[in-house]
Amino acid sequence: MLAAGALAAVLAVVAVLLWPTAGSADAVPSQQSADAGFARDMAVHHQQAVELSFIVRDRTDDEDVRRLAYDVINTQANQRGMMLGWLEVWDLPKSSQEGPMSWMEHDMIGMEGMEGMEYKPHDGSLMPGMATNAQMDQLGEAKGKAAEILYLQLLTAHHKGGIGMSEAAAEMAKTEQVRRLAQGMVEGQQAEVGLMADMLKERGATA
Repeated sequence: MLAAGALAAVLAVVAVLLWPTAGSADAVPSQQSADAGFARDMAVHHQQAVELSFIVRDRTDDEDVRRLAYDVINTQANQRGMMLGWLEVWDLPKSSQEGPMSWMEHDMIGMEGMEGMEYKPHDGSLMPGMATNAQMDQLGEAKGKAAEILYLQLLTAHHKGGIGMSEAAAEMAKTEQVRRLAQGMVEGQQAEVGLMADMLKERGATA
């Protein structure tokens, strides 16, 4: 956990250094913008994927699952650091009292893997695809093949929820950097959903 946290901190600094200096009011997203809302929400969403991956890493010796978990830890910790860095550059808070997904427009409801603005947070699942506290505990108690299957199922749902949010941000964000990152998330996580479907099939399970 410490390694991922340190890496995210470094990337946050990089994001601060690389983001172009605001030359106009339009250069910095507002508190209510899709850019800021997506950065805040997806940082939280990503953090849970990293936690799931750290858990399964210690619950199985399967090299394929451990490799996937390692990739998720690195990719999503990196992206999380970038998003938190952007919020730092914009001088915006990293949390909001308005609740998750308040930045999304109603015409985005119903996108892949989402229940949209009607999603009701419950038992630690704050946004579409996020595992509940009970599911996190279940994964922490599972071992071997059972842990592999549960991880792949939880991460598949997690990715599908993230894909929907990222698709919305790719359409709504005003800054090119946010749109590009969101589209990259869509493409990367769709590829991993396909990979996990094959891995689940190999284990006699489905998503």
